Amino acid sequence: MPLTRAEPAAGTEDTGAVAPAVDLVLGASACCLACIFTNPLEVVKTRLQLQGELQAPGTYPQPYRGFVASIAAVARADGLSGLQKGLAASLLYQGLMNSVRFYCYSLACQAGLTQQPGGTVVAGAVAGALGAFVGSPAYLVKTQLQAQTVAEMAVGHQHHHQSVLGAMETIWRQQGLAGLWRGVGGAVPRVMVGSAAQLATFASAKAWVQERQWLPEDSWLVALAGGMISSVAVVAVMTPFDVVSTRLYNQPVDGAGRGRLYRGLADCLVKIWRQEGPLALYKGLGPAYLRLGPHTILSMLFWDELRKLAR
Repeated sequence: MPLTRAEPAAGTEDTGAVAPAVDLVLGASACCLACIFTNPLEVVKTRLQLQGELQAPGTYPQPYRGFVASIAAVARADGLSGLQKGLAASLLYQGLMNSVRFYCYSLACQAGLTQQPGGTVVAGAVAGALGAFVGSPAYLVKTQLQAQTVAEMAVGHQHHHQSVLGAMETIWRQQGLAGLWRGVGGAVPRVMVGSAAQLATFASAKAWVQERQWLPEDSWLVALAGGMISSVAVVAVMTPFDVVSTRLYNQPVDGAGRGRLYRGLADCLVKIWRQEGPLALYKGLGPAYLRLGPHTILSMLFWDELRKLAR
């Protein structure tokens, strides 16, 4: 989920090449294209993060064990098409969230805010927070659809939605408009932290690769290598928030629309730590990295190519 512009050098910004409105369309399109390839990893990650929810270690079934075995388990239970569960909601989320993020960050670049000390991190975090808020309903539905499976392979609460629009209609009818933003308290910190980490590390990682002269200076492989290095930092800081966000979005609610399992971000963190141990906050770490790495790289590659066409 890249927010970085195509920097000519570390610490500089190419603010005049593409207008913010164009960046909005190109950035969202690039991330949606990448999502098509990485959504199966998102399905596996969601299932792993829900496994063992609020149950003592060793007392719950674990139908998903490891990355490769979990992919096979999803395919056996839901068919090959099950690996693309929630794709429409994922595309909607990527389009909404990244259009807002790219546009806001591009505006910050134009205003020169990113040239100030720490400006890149702050602009990325604020843009990420706004994007996460706008895209929250789509992420809510995506999580619930991806968790749905046959009874013997089910983890977490099963909502039994039939479609994206059907899910939104059900949530609206049962919980009101606010219900579509349930769990946003976990999503906003997740995207803020991820955006800030990515923006703070990508340019320096790419510059480090260029200094080593392992690859041609103008090659797209430089951005690819920089993105993979940067994604390690992003995954390290994002995964605990990602686990909490998944749990908050998927939990059942009472008649008043309040979560039955967790009261909010802090309550969820404490319960996971106490009942499943601190390492549970890194559930799905392997799939998370294998999803975020290719997603970052593909998004940046598609974005660069689309920006070339736009220019």
